Amino acid sequence: MALIGRIFVILFAFLAACFVAGMIVVGAVLYPEFSDLGDGQIDQSAFNVLIGFGFIFLSGFALLPALIVVLITEAFYIRSVLAYAVGGAIVGAACYLGLIPFDPETLKFDGIVRRHLEIMTGAGIVAGLIYWMIAGRSAGAWREPPPPLRPPPPLPSHSRPQA
Repeated sequence: MALIGRIFVILFAFLAACFVAGMIVVGAVLYPEFSDLGDGQIDQSAFNVLIGFGFIFLSGFALLPALIVVLITEAFYIRSVLAYAVGGAIVGAACYLGLIPFDPETLKFDGIVRRHLEIMTGAGIVAGLIYWMIAGRSAGAWREPPPPLRPPPPLPSHSRPQA
């Protein structure tokens, strides 16, 4: 039963991490001048739609690489925040590089935009940290046996055993 509960926690943590990463990617790619809020109003309904699409996009592309990181951390009881940040960076970079054409003759990716790679890697790091805060701190906990039951306290010395 603990494994089923753990799967739900992992799924919730993955979705929350993808939501945050989607917000970062959409905000950084579509609004590069977002740091200067004095330029004017941002249409909130359009921003909500873009965040939703970013979430769907990232959760679809990040599922397999993130699943590999989750399986490794659960199998080896890895609970380090640094491991999740590095794993998130790798997943973010892998998601971006998965969309870029690869030339097998020159063994190079054609058309890498460095800023976009940095955005995806940074979003992966933040997503890894969000995942760690929700599910990673207790990775592998479902495999630990429950604590043994304590024996009952001893009977008082003047009591008689019941027959």
